[in-house]
Amino acid sequence: MDGLSYIPYNAGLKRYAKKNRQNPTLAEKKIWQILSRKQFEEVKFTRQKPLESFITDFYCSELKLVIEIDGDSHASQPGYDQLRSDVLREKHKIKVVRYSNHDILRNSEGVYEDLVNQIRARRQEIKPPLTPP
Repeated sequence: MDGLSYIPYNAGLKRYAKKNRQNPTLAEKKIWQILSRKQFEEVKFTRQKPLESFITDFYCSELKLVIEIDGDSHASQPGYDQLRSDVLREKHKIKVVRYSNHDILRNSEGVYEDLVNQIRARRQEIKPPLTPP
């Protein structure tokens, strides 16, 4: 799987993504403190990344991994969230991992541990097959 392939996006979303980066939720700030350290599992994440016609909270192109933080606004749009996950998975082989604001703010150690496990598992999923010499 080519983790660095280009994924098209609606250019009109760039302005909204920038606005979202400037006004993160408390849970997004907390996760970004972890993900922004390049040494975190040796992968790079970007914030508020437009992909297709969606803005994802955090995206790692190397692993084709999206991390979504579900806050109050997500409770009113479960169909939209599922559509985004389905489109990204089916069209681009992107895995979407979701955490709730509540879990991040109240159980950050558990979220951290799960995130490490998700990244390690994803590495194994996308590892190229061994070819005989």
